[in-house]
Amino acid sequence: MTVKILIKRKFPQGKATQLEQMLIELRRQTVNQPGYVSGETLQRLDRPGEMLVISTWESADHWRRWSFNPDRLHVQEKIDALLGTPTEYEVYTHQP
Repeated sequence: MTVKILIKRKFPQGKATQLEQMLIELRRQTVNQPGYVSGETLQRLDRPGEMLVISTWESADHWRRWSFNPDRLHVQEKIDALLGTPTEYEVYTHQP
């Protein structure tokens, strides 16, 4: 059963370009992972500095494996250091 991962980030003004570069690197790595289906990045219109990534995976196990991958964690640590706040994750599945 597919899952949707909501990844929420808040970033300070002046950090958008650096964040974009790191997200491109993360997306480049993600698309090659087993179980990855798709992803999209959205910026919130009413609150500048807030971003949402919606990532779709074949299963929660596929997402979990990728979430603990050392390559992903390395980039994620740099993102959180840049933002000064931790990234928030929420995992959803379709209700039968």
